[in-house]
This record gives sequence, structure tokens and C-alpha cells, in this order.
Amino acid sequence: MKLIDISRKFFSSEVYPGDPEPYAEQISVIGEDSECNLSVIHACAHTATHVDAPLHFVQDGKTIDELPLEPFVGPCTVIEVPQGVITGDYVDRFFPKKCERLLIKGGGRAFFMDSSAQELADRGILLIGTDSNSVGCKGNQTGPHKAFLLNSVAILEGLDLSEVKPGNYFLFAPPVRCEGIEGAPARAVLIEDYVFWSKR
Repeated sequence: MKLIDISRKFFSSEVYPGDPEPYAEQISVIGEDSECNLSVIHACAHTATHVDAPLHFVQDGKTIDELPLEPFVGPCTVIEVPQGVITGDYVDRFFPKKCERLLIKGGGRAFFMDSSAQELADRGILLIGTDSNSVGCKGNQTGPHKAFLLNSVAILEGLDLSEVKPGNYFLFAPPVRCEGIEGAPARAVLIEDYVFWSKR
């Protein structure tokens, strides 16, 4: 079984413009006064590889802890797309027609428009993942997010797909169970040879 870590490093990853830089504060050090090391993490809930809950863009939407786990675990497809805007026409022409979980490899610079996000959501997809910091671009965040979140499509952002070839994999990427908030970090992993061991 080959595992591919597709999570970004938490403290050194590029943050979304305007978000606070993450940092760790060590509040206990092994020595005369302590038996352990202990740290506190200060960060935006949308730092590095993370999941967006509906509450992020939908008033009274579900929080991270209210999301089902099924969208984050199962077969997925990785596709490579050009950097820039992903249009509805591009989705119609080049995206797989039947796919429950889709990961976008766009060099961190591929973004959905409202129409393309809605086109994909209408296909009944369970999860959309991207190596960009967001599924939308600056100045056009609300439309793409709402198209996915209002149709119960899980959003997984900030992936590291630089070493991943397009193809089929098994995804495991549940978010941390943070109560009452709109986002949380995730440790995303692909299993490359799942087809072989899953049939044993």
C-alpha cells in the first residue's frame, strides 16, 4: 500500500491574502519545572490544507463537526487543469462525467467561476479538492463557494499535488472535529494502489 501525503506544511504554507500567519507558542519545556513540552497553535481555521464547512459562506450553515465523513473518504480522481479561470465550458468538455471526489491539480492557480462550480455540483459530486488556497479567486469567492456548499459538496482546499500524477486514487482527508466553526485543518492522504488491496 503506497501512501502519498498531499497535505501542505502548516506553518510554512502560503496563507490566503489577509489571513493571519500561523505560529506556535511553546508554553512548557522539559526541564526542572516541567515533565513535558507543550505548545499552543495560533492560526486561521483555513490555514494550509483545510476543509470549508457551509457556515463559511452560508448563514446558519452546517459547521465542521456537523459534516458527514463519507465525502472525505473514498475513491477519487486527480485531474490536471491549466492555471487560471475554470469555465463551465471547460468543465463540460474536459472534466470526468462520473466522479464522486475530484481533485484539481492547477499549480495552485486554478479557480472556479460561478457557472463552472454549479455545473460540477449539478453532477452530484461529493467532494471538490484543489491545490489552490481557495476554489474561488479574489473578487469572486461567494458564488463558487455557495454553488458547492449549498449542494452539499465538500470543499477541500490547499492541497499539495505537486508530486501526484493525474489518475485514480483512494482519498482519506477528514477534517479535525472542531465544534461550531466554519473550517478546520485536514491531513489529506492518497492511496495509490488501493484497487489492488481493496479487492483482496
